[in-house]
Amino acid sequence: MGGSIVVGVLSPEHDHVLKTFRLLIADLCEQFRGGHPGGAIGMAAIGVALWKYVMRYAPHSPDWFNRDRFVLSNGHTCLFQYTFLHLSGYRAMTLSQLQSYHSARTDSLCPGHPEMEHEGIEVTTGPLGQGVANAVGLAMAATNLAATYNRPGFDVVDNHTWCMVGDACLQEGIALEAISLAGHLRLSNLTIVYDNNQITCDGSVDLTNSEDVKAKMGACGWDVLDVEDGCFDVEGLVAALSSAREAKAGKPTFINVRTVIGVGSAVAGTATAHGVALGKDDVAAMKRAYGFDPAQHFAISDAVRAFFAECPPRGERWVRDWQGLLDRYSAAHPELAAEFRLRRLGQLPPGWEDLLPTAVPAKPTPTRASSGAVLAPLAAQIPAFMVGTADLSPSVHMAYPAKVDFQPPSLVPTSGPPGVYTGRYIHYGVREHAMCAIANGLAAFSPGTFIPVTSSFFIFYLYAAPAVRMGALMRLRVVHAATHDSIGMGEDGPTHQPVELAALYRAMPNVALFRVADAEEAAGAWACALSDKMNETPSIVSTSRHAVPQLAGTRRDAIPRGAYVVKEVAAGAQADVTLLGVGAELHIALAAAAALEQDHGLRARVVSFPCARLFAQQAPQYRRAVLQRHQGVPAVAVEPYVSAGWERWADAAVCMKGFGKSLPGPDAYRWFGFDVGAVVERVRGFVGLWRGEGGDGGRGASEGVEEREWVRGEFLEI
Repeated sequence: MGGSIVVGVLSPEHDHVLKTFRLLIADLCEQFRGGHPGGAIGMAAIGVALWKYVMRYAPHSPDWFNRDRFVLSNGHTCLFQYTFLHLSGYRAMTLSQLQSYHSARTDSLCPGHPEMEHEGIEVTTGPLGQGVANAVGLAMAATNLAATYNRPGFDVVDNHTWCMVGDACLQEGIALEAISLAGHLRLSNLTIVYDNNQITCDGSVDLTNSEDVKAKMGACGWDVLDVEDGCFDVEGLVAALSSAREAKAGKPTFINVRTVIGVGSAVAGTATAHGVALGKDDVAAMKRAYGFDPAQHFAISDAVRAFFAECPPRGERWVRDWQGLLDRYSAAHPELAAEFRLRRLGQLPPGWEDLLPTAVPAKPTPTRASSGAVLAPLAAQIPAFMVGTADLSPSVHMAYPAKVDFQPPSLVPTSGPPGVYTGRYIHYGVREHAMCAIANGLAAFSPGTFIPVTSSFFIFYLYAAPAVRMGALMRLRVVHAATHDSIGMGEDGPTHQPVELAALYRAMPNVALFRVADAEEAAGAWACALSDKMNETPSIVSTSRHAVPQLAGTRRDAIPRGAYVVKEVAAGAQADVTLLGVGAELHIALAAAAALEQDHGLRARVVSFPCARLFAQQAPQYRRAVLQRHQGVPAVAVEPYVSAGWERWADAAVCMKGFGKSLPGPDAYRWFGFDVGAVVERVRGFVGLWRGEGGDGGRGASEGVEEREWVRGEFLEI
């Protein structure tokens, strides 16, 4: 461990800046009687040390590629970041904008938690601990780029990632997952700054935690520094932060900064300071104690403005120096520089679509294998790909030939070859939640510079769902390869059979869930996920463990439409029913359609329905042409999932009404009535109800459907 930092002396200049900052926070919360003042007030000196002295950034060039990245994992303290963005000179963050916090202004740049689309905000934070994992991803991105493109005398990537956390962040499992992995990877360009005020919403941390945080961080492979007086010791903070940037220990750094929440207020050191305005009397008392006029609000003196005035021109000097370095780098290493430029622009190489395999397997194949065959040439030849798995390489088929692991060069694992930081295959360990949040950080480093791919069983994306949601909220292109996606995966049983998970992801805004039916659709799903149209959308490519046949009529070029017709009735004939087949069950729907016609005289159309999100975006005319419900043709979804969501597109669903069962895959399908014969009877019975047959108490043509009163327009689970 690195030890403690000696307490410095608070200069009059720093004293005035800190008081001004704390009163700004108090006023900003007081004006609309809401917000989170305490943490921001207590962290003031940390911000001065970062924005004034240590962090490299350019307020007037906020997207400068080699800037340091700052992540506020304890996002409720957002005023801390917004106020330093204003003081340090970010043009968009005017005083008027700063005052929009908690207002009704729809143009506000100060939402209740930071959002990445605003200048100076790298990632959207709020759910605690997510920012820690995002920061790990940002640091991994810089580490990989530096190892790939830096050359002696040309450190074109040497930025640092700073992550601010509070007590609550360190209680979240996702943060601990990410911290463990970062320590293992020896990410020396990453620093966590811990606002150690020992307060959470319920009260003091010792209500729930008795652990030695510093010992735990040291055990995880972090260098640990202490700052005893984090409220006032700007010099000590600068020394600790500067030491972290040097990272002489070759490890990530954890700086334990002792602060007092709401310092200087009447509720200092208590949970009351956390999430409510301090009150006008307390704010006035603070101003009097600090020598400020209680009648003045949002006061920023000329001295404070002068203190931060150098930040924009200093940043522009850094930008110019870096651009000059790039020019010299381009002359010395032209081919490497050209590739690096494409990466910075976020562009895939021309003709990347030609890497997609055109041949399909000649025999039934698990779609997880088909998906892996599509990814392999892309990942091998496009350096933007960073592919990883949560300890499931043998199962998910994402480990492409000639992959190189992203690992510390000093690590020689017991199993497998040593890795290097230029490697682009990430072993996340059994850390699904952190995996997806780290992937968000990789994608957020710079748009398109990285295309992160995560992989696990579909059911474990339930563990990862909060991170997938944050990626959707941030509009990041991350591809999640989810395998073992149905009851057909079999013997592992209901704990692993994700009957409800598709409904979650189909409902989640800005997520494209693709359930693919065969190798042709797998190629189409990957092509769609990587297309320009989808560059702000996370995708889930959902595939089967078990082998499925290669089907006539599937089309990769139709995947961007979300759904399309794979079997039509004879020209001029009126269909009796449309079956909506999905993913690994499309072949069952096709076989059932053939049996309905051959054995029962019912003309059945079949629609492949890989992505409901994209289908919903199509023109109404296309959707009607595909479904034909407007022509009186009933639609029946065939999918061994719960039916939630299908009521929008179908009149009925052959679906699951409970969890799965531990049986071999074919037996599970038969047990739950998803073998072809059972599907035929269930659909045939529904068509009878649709026609009004079997209503006299006899089963008649409604065989396979429970007897009940039913009218058209009522969605039916069959």
